[in-house]
Amino acid sequence: MKLACLHAHYSNIDYIESALSSDQIELIHFVDPGLMNLLTSDGRLQKFEAQNKVNEQIEWIAKSNIDAILITCTNYIALLNDSQLSESIPIIKIDEPFFEVICNIKDSQVIFFTNAATVSGTMERLHQYAKSHQKELDVEAFVIDNAFELLMRGLKEEYNQEVSKSLKNAIKDGKKVISVAQLSMVQASTNVENETSTIIINPLNALVTHFTT
Repeated sequence: MKLACLHAHYSNIDYIESALSSDQIELIHFVDPGLMNLLTSDGRLQKFEAQNKVNEQIEWIAKSNIDAILITCTNYIALLNDSQLSESIPIIKIDEPFFEVICNIKDSQVIFFTNAATVSGTMERLHQYAKSHQKELDVEAFVIDNAFELLMRGLKEEYNQEVSKSLKNAIKDGKKVISVAQLSMVQASTNVENETSTIIINPLNALVTHFTT
């Protein structure tokens, strides 16, 4: 299987390579951090312009002799207009296996984000997914302030530290099931999970399960 992966940041490549690379799956990566910069800059890009750009990227990638496309950016997924795309290439959205895990949990949950621009679209898609699968959710979103700009500046270690600190504070409260919505948060969440022996749901593990079952 030849799988094309569309990322909003280069840091996501290593996650996907470590999780999915195998004799059965050949990975080809496409990255556009510029679009994310425009999306997070007030007034510089209209929503319809961003939607058109994402759809153009998908159509361009689909011409690369591939079997499927994996979109790893939740913001790109929220912008995607499926009705405008050709149906010749399957599109795998990284948040859907993640949503499946979330929807099978009946306890109160909190989903952590670092990119505030992804929250509205992701949560809307989550609730739509839950409704279509007849699931009831008790979930809230929490944005870790000032972290995402560190990632966009290439300060990955500092980014991971901010994410880890927020997750550890949430674990101390011990009231809700915790998950992280963005692929860029997986390393920090895994480190905290190992340090605290607390399960933290992340989209990468859900994606691996999707491909292996």
